[in-house]
Amino acid sequence: MKLDKYKMRTQDISKRFEKVSVDVFTDSESASKIVAKKIAETILKKQSEGKPCVLGLIAGSTAVSVYEELVRIHKQKGLSFKNVIVFNIDEYYPLSPGEIQSHYLYLHEYLFANVDIPEENINLLRGDVPKDKIAAFCKLYEDKIKEVGGIDLQLLSLDGRGQIGANEPGSDKYSETRLITLDYATRMGAASNFYGEENVPRYCLTMGLGTILNAREIILMAWGEGKAKIIKKVVEEQVTEMAPASYLQEHPAVSFILDDASASELTRIKTPWLTGNVVWNSKLIRRAVFWLCRKLDKPILKITDRDYNDNGLGDLISECGTASQINIRVFNDLQHTITGWPGGKPNADDSTRPERAYPFPKRVVIFSPHPDDDVISMGGTFIRLCTQGHEVHVAYQTSGNIAVFDDEAVRFLDFVREIGSIYNLAPEVTDRAYHVAKESVRSKKPGETDSNDVKMIKAAIRRTEARAGALYAGAPEENIHFLDLPFYETGTVKKKPIGEDDIKIIMDLLQKIKPHQIYAAGDLTDPHGTHRVCFQAIIEAVKRLQNEDWMNDCRIWLYRGAWQEWDVSEQEMAVPLSPEETYIKRMAIFKHQSQKDRPLFPGTDTREFWMRAEERNHATAMIFDKLGMAEYQAVELFVEYKIKK
Repeated sequence: MKLDKYKMRTQDISKRFEKVSVDVFTDSESASKIVAKKIAETILKKQSEGKPCVLGLIAGSTAVSVYEELVRIHKQKGLSFKNVIVFNIDEYYPLSPGEIQSHYLYLHEYLFANVDIPEENINLLRGDVPKDKIAAFCKLYEDKIKEVGGIDLQLLSLDGRGQIGANEPGSDKYSETRLITLDYATRMGAASNFYGEENVPRYCLTMGLGTILNAREIILMAWGEGKAKIIKKVVEEQVTEMAPASYLQEHPAVSFILDDASASELTRIKTPWLTGNVVWNSKLIRRAVFWLCRKLDKPILKITDRDYNDNGLGDLISECGTASQINIRVFNDLQHTITGWPGGKPNADDSTRPERAYPFPKRVVIFSPHPDDDVISMGGTFIRLCTQGHEVHVAYQTSGNIAVFDDEAVRFLDFVREIGSIYNLAPEVTDRAYHVAKESVRSKKPGETDSNDVKMIKAAIRRTEARAGALYAGAPEENIHFLDLPFYETGTVKKKPIGEDDIKIIMDLLQKIKPHQIYAAGDLTDPHGTHRVCFQAIIEAVKRLQNEDWMNDCRIWLYRGAWQEWDVSEQEMAVPLSPEETYIKRMAIFKHQSQKDRPLFPGTDTREFWMRAEERNHATAMIFDKLGMAEYQAVELFVEYKIKK
């Protein structure tokens, strides 16, 4: 692992904008294995010296695969943790160690309970320390770190505003372990784990920046597109207290381990022509031209030779022709991605269209990770496919039951009770169901798993809403499928890994329908989020079916959700929507009433989902307009996914 940032930067000119050592991997799984290997090597080195190995640990989804790999190395290769001493970086306050959101519980479940680390070597911040004893507890924590000789290797993850640990923007560079007040944005980011922002603790115990920077070696990990902008800021821009992770630039032995998605905003990846010579291909040319258009606020066909030369793209001109030649090539390339016929237009030349004309009509499967992703993410295309006569199926992969408020479940049961009185249904059934559910949610603690009855009620609410939305979009009722993949049905935010049962359910559906098109969610921001897991299940199912005859004539298109859209330079099919279609899409989203006004897990974006979708689709249309394309009301984008054989 490279740790000498200055040596690295002189050896690789493409990294000259980066002020720390950065290693980029294809995915978080392979990157996590590298980090786990580094930790194991550090432990073994210390063992060979007869010394303890002091590790600073983190909790959260970023580290899951690292700890799983360490457990595997322990069990399969005999790596011992008997010389390991650990300290964790932060803990919510107040919070019992036994609560499911506790970092104390997380570290025991994912690591300590599965290796041979001595209990006396585990030093963790605790959320149940009496408030009047916090100062003494924090001082003792610092003293323990010093007593064992300091931290040998500190793991870090990164929050959206550059926090490391719970050190909010503005934290002092020399701060030590202390109790801090969490910022509103931080608490909103944690709301999904606590089933609502109102349940997130207002405080956190955290190692200070000074404590962290005193570690002899530091590894910061970041996965997913959601971290890309802050990664660029802390890696390439100046040190600032408003992005605490930027202080890592001053550490002599720090390494950033990223996946492709989290590294996507780095200069050498987003605009590699600014870092040295590149090998030009059609996709990179398109990206460079769009970047230049945005920078100069010019449409494609107005870019000049001088514009290219003055903005670091002289090599493109010298290799690929004049500005006008490049402009026409890129203009036509972009224009050919635009289609009003996402299923292919019959009786038309399809040689320059993103989808083939035949067969027509096509059998289509739209996979929706949650019960509303179909209409939120690609509702306009969904409507267009139905209107144009294709056999459209929609498959809801999970029940989405954890995203329903408790009072919403009780309200629906009250409705059932009222219907029962109208139709003279047995009151002992409807009344009992109402009162049992009401008592269940009343006595439940925040974050506690729902009873099976309440989970089924919430799933039923999501199911009826999904059915209403799909019917409104034009899908016949018999083509609406609820897969209820088992990995999701834990009743908590934390899910099980994808299993054979999940894959078989998807394979069975695909074998039954034999689609010509598959639409799937390509939102891969969170490596352990539902969208990513659902996508993995689809791809594994498709790989196992790739030798089927029908798979030879099947294409997979990826859409993105409410959080962000494909970059226009990446997309391969753009479906423009009229004002009328945009309105129909909005009404289909409105059918999901339990998610309207105040969704349970909104994230830091307070807009309703229909607003996010419309504003995102309209913003995409504006980009096309500025590039010199026709002016549209809204545009949905797709990227084709090709199975590697």
